[in-house]
Amino acid sequence: MDDEFTFDRKDSIFRNRNALTEHWTPDELVGRDAELREYHTALQPVIQNEIPSNVFLYGKSGVGKTAATRFLLQRLERDAADIEGLDLHTVEINCDGLNSSYQAAVQLVNELREPGEQISDTGHPQAAVYRFLFNELDALGGTVLLVLDEVDHIEDDSLLYKLPRALSNGDVEDVQLGVIGISNDLTFREQLSSKVRSSLCEKEVSFSAYNATELQQVLRQREKVAFKEGVVDDGVIELCAAFGAKDSGDARQALDLLLEAGDIARSENAENVTERHVDRARTKLETDQVEQGISNLPEHGQYVLYALTLLHEDGDTPARTRDIHDVYGLVCEREGVEPISMRSVREHLAELIQLGIASSTVKNRGQDGGKFKEHTLDQSVASVQAGLTTVPED
Repeated sequence: MDDEFTFDRKDSIFRNRNALTEHWTPDELVGRDAELREYHTALQPVIQNEIPSNVFLYGKSGVGKTAATRFLLQRLERDAADIEGLDLHTVEINCDGLNSSYQAAVQLVNELREPGEQISDTGHPQAAVYRFLFNELDALGGTVLLVLDEVDHIEDDSLLYKLPRALSNGDVEDVQLGVIGISNDLTFREQLSSKVRSSLCEKEVSFSAYNATELQQVLRQREKVAFKEGVVDDGVIELCAAFGAKDSGDARQALDLLLEAGDIARSENAENVTERHVDRARTKLETDQVEQGISNLPEHGQYVLYALTLLHEDGDTPARTRDIHDVYGLVCEREGVEPISMRSVREHLAELIQLGIASSTVKNRGQDGGKFKEHTLDQSVASVQAGLTTVPED
């Protein structure tokens, strides 16, 4: 038994596994030529030591927005270092989990300060936090590019209004400030007030989904770095790319699939990564994705799913919405929480369908029986139980 769990560094599969992760930036970015040209043009004022344009990038998750940003900013910093009088700094934060301008501003202040001088994320007036931020930017001086990745998580416009106007409003004096906003929400621009949109979206770059050919280019580039020569079987890259293109053109999903296939092959001490490994990897990743989606559901969404699961286990599915609502009410009663309305239960069921956790069919029994929906659980009970974080005690 002890020998079974011995760790060693022998590896017949990977050369540099990190090349398949999101932390690795390639020397060249493939499959995004049009977007890179447009983005490069938007950043050109920086190298001229002019006031930077504010740039807004949008497109679905996994289409290369963050990778393109890191790729171009690395080159911009490299080239700026050779220009006398150009003092360039870049600061990047991810706004996932930062719901307000206040929280995002605190994060920026702490990125600019030394560890011993950090501020807490509560207890300061918002105006004071902005003052701290602008003071730090002025102290840094030169040209500063602030990258706000997943900026659509910020629910109010305050910071997005103040940053692009900091110089013209006199909030900063000794710094040329540019903002790069990156959004996975294609409608986020439209949700911004017109005054914010006109400044934050001064230059816009839209990233389209990867097609299968572009995904193959991305995967082959990473394969050469990540795997030893000849390890990946013919057809593996094409299969991963096809799955990625089908699942919305997400390079991250395609790379995760190739990474998981490699991990499975290594765990088996296989000499090659095969299409069979890809199929097994996809099953595992889809299960993990479902479980994560379930765990992210709000409390009552989980109770509705739990009610549907109970009906499924009793053989009472497909189940009408009213039947699910009745069981859901019993769950809430047992948990001592106030149940939500039938309409809200319908909304939670719609979300479960959107996530692929459940499905529904419309039944029409004429004038006497009327029209109604019946719902079915589309995932295994084990996956549901693994994902639920508010499972009631039996």
